[in-house]
Amino acid sequence: MERLLTVGQVAELLGTTVRFPRRLIEEHRIEYVKIGRHVRISERAVSAFIEANTVVPSARRLRSVA
Repeated sequence: MERLLTVGQVAELLGTTVRFPRRLIEEHRIEYVKIGRHVRISERAVSAFIEANTVVPSARRLRSVA
């Protein structure tokens, strides 16, 4: 079974306040598990969120000066 993280632990991993992961949950932008009234996020879901939102820089074109 994979590890489930609290909202506070996810915030710490992402380097944000707890408000950010709570907003992700509210907007259904990250997969989460409800256990009674508790909300938990799997480490896999955090990794998938990071992967999906990683921006890869494009190759920079050099202009020729005429």
